[in-house]
Amino acid sequence: MDIHLTAIHWVYLSFILAIIGLMAMRRDTSLICIVGIFAIGLLATGRVGPSVSAVFESFIFAIKELIGTILIISIIVAMSRILIRTGINETMIAPFARMLRTPALAYWGIGLIMLVTSWFFWPSPAVALIGAVLLPVAVRVGLPALGAAMAMNLFGHGIALSGDYMIQGAPKLTADAAGLPVADVMAASVPLVAVMGVVTTAAAFWMMRRDMQSGTWRDGTVSASDSSAAERPGDGGANGAALLSPRAKRTLAVAIPLLFAADVAALAIWKLQGGDATALIGGTALLIMIAVTLLAHRNRALEKTTSYLIDGFVFGFKVFGPVIPIAAFFYLGDSAFAALFGDKLPAGSHGIVNDLGVALAGTVPVNGAVSAVTLTTVGAVTGLDGSGFSGISLAGSVANLFGTAIHSGTATLTALGQIAAIWVGGGTLVPWALIPAAAICGVDPFELARRNLKPVLLGLAVTTVVAMFLI
Repeated sequence: MDIHLTAIHWVYLSFILAIIGLMAMRRDTSLICIVGIFAIGLLATGRVGPSVSAVFESFIFAIKELIGTILIISIIVAMSRILIRTGINETMIAPFARMLRTPALAYWGIGLIMLVTSWFFWPSPAVALIGAVLLPVAVRVGLPALGAAMAMNLFGHGIALSGDYMIQGAPKLTADAAGLPVADVMAASVPLVAVMGVVTTAAAFWMMRRDMQSGTWRDGTVSASDSSAAERPGDGGANGAALLSPRAKRTLAVAIPLLFAADVAALAIWKLQGGDATALIGGTALLIMIAVTLLAHRNRALEKTTSYLIDGFVFGFKVFGPVIPIAAFFYLGDSAFAALFGDKLPAGSHGIVNDLGVALAGTVPVNGAVSAVTLTTVGAVTGLDGSGFSGISLAGSVANLFGTAIHSGTATLTALGQIAAIWVGGGTLVPWALIPAAAICGVDPFELARRNLKPVLLGLAVTTVVAMFLI
């Protein structure tokens, strides 16, 4: 199919390249995205007024697309605040502490518990939920604090967040940008997430044991005063523990996992995915937060419910603040363009990104190997800002472009870009994204990033090769 590329296509492509360049230099991209939206609007309408309005309208479009994700994360964080405050988290995790009897069991045990917890609570809250109870146990049996931080990082901010199968925030962003159903991206990500997770965590464990045996291990611990007080899991815990009786905490510590287990069963039985799955998990978390707040704070429950919700929403919008402008720009490459500007592209066009993909297929010898390497590179570059989420819309958009060019593998390429972006920027390599886990464990975030570097790069290389065979 012959597609005529217009100035809109070339300007859009130039802004994509500019965004990638800024991310590579670890600079913020909000401004360039806003300028890009205005420039596209000016080309599409030929008038300044509608172009200015388009910037605001594109933000509205992006927020409408992302609001479910923002809400679920905010509610999950709000729930985690009351669980930490009352000490329920300690009671929930305490039985697992008896199983961590050796450094190896501590590493893999903390990692697997972090993985499961992060699927439901998201990694940053999960670090606080787990760190206070399991870190002292791990150190007591011989696992260094830095090793515990690595396990929480790689399993939580790596495996759990890159797949994000329960909350589905990450696949929602990339699937929308790639013009695919969320279910397709999630299904394509399963083998890639598994390969990335196994290779990275096994390599990290082997390197840790090797260095401990050779005497070259450096734990990189820092004093408690160097850690962010806001990230400490015990903040308010001493007073908060008295809010509930030991019996009430034990009962809730059993009931809460059972409720989420019931959600998992419901997702499987009713085949719920995407927004339906998010709504069920979010509604359950909200009801748990309200119930625990009523039991813990009694006559102050009305005010405390609002306080916990505010904490959750502050966290949610802090995370998605840099995401909204870049998502608004990349939505223009697909569905948002028609919604904002109508029929301003050539006849037969299927969106800016699709058009670029068709043109690319006719001019550049693109194949599966080139596409896979490109998506891993793009994903990793977009993660350098330390967000992990801010650039995955770009990964989805580029995956759509290459998938269109080679006529296959769009879902696999989308998942690959998502995995690379989140593993690099979501909290395993970029030091300023490692602060939660580093603060909980009392280690230097730069040393944690250094220890993660080789395992994560090895994992990305192997996963990219596997993706080449799956495209």
